Order: sequence, then structure tokens, then C-alpha cells
Amino acid sequence: MALLPSEENMVVFGALLSLAGWASLYFALCHLNGRRSCEWNCRLVTLLHGILAVCVTAYIGYVDGPWPFNNPGTKNTPLQISVMLLSLGYFVFDMAWCVYFRTEGAVMLAHHSLSILGILLTLWLGESGVEGCAVLFGSEVTNPLLQTRWFLKQTGRNGTPLANAVDALFVLLFVLMRVFVGGTMLYCELISPRPRFFIKCGGVALYALSWVFTVDIVRFALRKSRSWQGRRKERREDANGHKGKID
Repeated sequence: MALLPSEENMVVFGALLSLAGWASLYFALCHLNGRRSCEWNCRLVTLLHGILAVCVTAYIGYVDGPWPFNNPGTKNTPLQISVMLLSLGYFVFDMAWCVYFRTEGAVMLAHHSLSILGILLTLWLGESGVEGCAVLFGSEVTNPLLQTRWFLKQTGRNGTPLANAVDALFVLLFVLMRVFVGGTMLYCELISPRPRFFIKCGGVALYALSWVFTVDIVRFALRKSRSWQGRRKERREDANGHKGKID
């Protein structure tokens, strides 16, 4: 059942308030942290959103309920609506930033577009908020690691043991959440009679995009592994005094 006009007004107001909040935070960081680049400050906003979204959606899934794998398509709760409005404002801000600075490709923009449309649809229908929050948790849980990796690289700590640990944890967590947990969530969504057909279609589209990201990340992991093995072999040869030896 769609929202009543008064409820629609509240959702629109909440979305605009969220967008204004994220944009204001970004401009405040640019003013206070002017020696850093625009991307640095935008990624700080992204990091904050990721932490907030993960914490609140984890609380929804594990404490407030209902459990998303057993109850897709149920009526939205006030807490679910709040976190979706919080993320809606962020995604609109971040997509506008990416388009303006031309920092992302078609796949990432498609992901942002689907996320915005999915949240809008869930809010308008007044249902399926529980699986929407589950998708937010799964997509944002690796975000702090991704931002940490970028900050380490920008501060010259790329290749350090900490950076390697962050890379490994990011790859493992991404594949686990996007492919395995996400696949289970999609299966539960598809076999349940409650969710609307177009909500199910949106879930399939997001899962397909997750596979595109996963393929890129696995390629990155393989390149990283080959590079690490090459450096390890060079260090071993140096230690044995064989590097540069001619027979």
C-alpha cells in the first residue's frame, strides 16, 4: 500500500533534510580541512555514512527486527524509514559529487542509481524496508575498509603490513557479504510471496552489479598476490646473494 499524502510530505522533507545535512558536512570539512583535496573530504563523509549505516542496520537486523531472511516484504518501521532516509540523502549527494568531479565510471553510477531508486521505491510502498536495510548493511560493511585503504595509500602507507591486512580483509569480507550472504538474501526474497515483483527485480539487478564488482576485486586480489610473491622471491634471492648472478 502506497504512502498517504501527509506521509509522502514527511518522507520528502526527511530526504531533503538528509541531503542538506551531508552536503553541509562536506562543505564544513572543505572549509576546516582546506589543505586536503575535495576527494579526501568527500571520503571522510563516505566513511562516516558507512559507519553510521552499518551500526544502525546491524541493530535493526539483530536487535530491533524483524529478521530479514524470514520476513521480507513486511511493513516499514520508523527506524527502518529513518536509516533509509539517511542513506538516500547520502547517495544523492555522493552521486552528484561523482558526476560533478567525474571520478566514477558507469558501473558505480549505475549502483548509486539503483540504490537511490530502490530506497525511493521502498519508502513509497511503505514495505520491504527490512531487506532494504539488510542490503544497506551488506553493501556498506566493507566501506570503512575501502576508505581506510585509500587514506593509507594517500599518506604513503601503501604496501605496509597494515595496508596488506586491510586489503585482505576487504576482499574476503566483500566476497562473503556480496556473493554468499547477498545471494542467500536474494533467494529468500525471490521465494517469498510478500515482496512486490519490481522489488525482486531490483534485488536481482543489485546482485548482478555485485558480481561485476566482485570480478574486479578478485582480479585485483590476484594481481596483488602475484606482486607480493614476486617481492618475496626477490627478497629471498637478495638474502641468499643470488640476485644478479650470471652463470
